[in-house]
Amino acid sequence: MTRTPSHRRRPEARPEEILEAALAVFGEQGFAAARVEDIARRADLSKGTLYLYFPSKEAMLNALIEQSAGALARSVEQHVARSAAQDPEAALRGLLRILFTAVSSPTISAAPRLVLTEAHRFPELAAFYRSHVLDIVRRSMRALLAAGKAGGVLRDVDADAFMRVVGGAGIAHMALTNIFDLHPETLTDPADLADAIADILLYGLKPRLESEPS
Repeated sequence: MTRTPSHRRRPEARPEEILEAALAVFGEQGFAAARVEDIARRADLSKGTLYLYFPSKEAMLNALIEQSAGALARSVEQHVARSAAQDPEAALRGLLRILFTAVSSPTISAAPRLVLTEAHRFPELAAFYRSHVLDIVRRSMRALLAAGKAGGVLRDVDADAFMRVVGGAGIAHMALTNIFDLHPETLTDPADLADAIADILLYGLKPRLESEPS
């Protein structure tokens, strides 16, 4: 199949192609070492054309964050707003399913993994990720806990500790699966894994009494 010359490609297709190229180059070279000209070459565009869409490689990474982790955070926020008041426990399980389905995908988790390795060297990147991802998730988790407490379903716990427990599980799964290729042996469906983690969160590790729900 003949490839369409880059100058004839639809302009609306170019941002997506640039971001795909940027993610590939960032993954190969690291964010600090990556050059805009390498990204332009990978996208089969001139450097000048690339700058029409993104003024810097920082802008490209920010767009990748918005496209992946930012979209995930907004999805969590919408889910909690929609369901927490009606059924906080179901909302928690749904939140975990959203999280684990996303981080199980190498495509969706690629940008967050890159941020984890680079954020300590780039304070502005860390600040962007916090405001566009972490702060949204933090508000959502606080809202979920408040709804659970108000409904008598969840006990009063520290929201930041809760965020670290849930977020830590997600980061661990992302690293084990996509970096170390250590996949769950039985809970291969992310939704099933999320439900298992929800059970541990809700009921702990001690054996349940016969009168407790299964």
